[in-house]
Amino acid sequence: MSNAPSVVLNARAVARTISRMADEILELNDGTDRLVLVGIQRRGVQIAERLAEVIREREGVEIARGALDITLYRDDLQTVGPRPVVGKTVLPVPLDGKVVVIVDDVLYTGRTIRAALDELADFGRPARIMLAVLVDRGGRELPIQPDVVGKQVEVRKGGRVDVFVPALDGRDEVVVLGGGADA
Repeated sequence: MSNAPSVVLNARAVARTISRMADEILELNDGTDRLVLVGIQRRGVQIAERLAEVIREREGVEIARGALDITLYRDDLQTVGPRPVVGKTVLPVPLDGKVVVIVDDVLYTGRTIRAALDELADFGRPARIMLAVLVDRGGRELPIQPDVVGKQVEVRKGGRVDVFVPALDGRDEVVVLGGGADA
């Protein structure tokens, strides 16, 4: 077992994966009517932007996009420290009656998504909420399952999945660190 980073998606694979995810979102929703993409800060926002770009190219429609910062909704907030860094939550349209797709980079325990659902409830009552994740690494602690998955990766105990996006990291890839991966 190696501790060296293992690339599970390179830049081309990330682009293909996001393209496929956009197609799945369109298919599951029978188009773009009432669709809103909401990325979880930080990398979920960039992935949502890329999904929206693919949808715009394919459908000729601009999809409403938003961003959630779930920091204050975390169930482990007391362990984060006395001054957690809180980003912006931006929801550009009312959510009532919309189909909201929460977008995140990695799904692990499900606690981030639970916090996102709690926060969304403060902003209205969507007709439906879906979950799209670039990587599902397993290891759920809550009964939360994604509707759209880019890549399923089994990560051994002690391992970590890192998603790098050009806007924040200057590169575009997904790597597994530590525990090794069984893809």
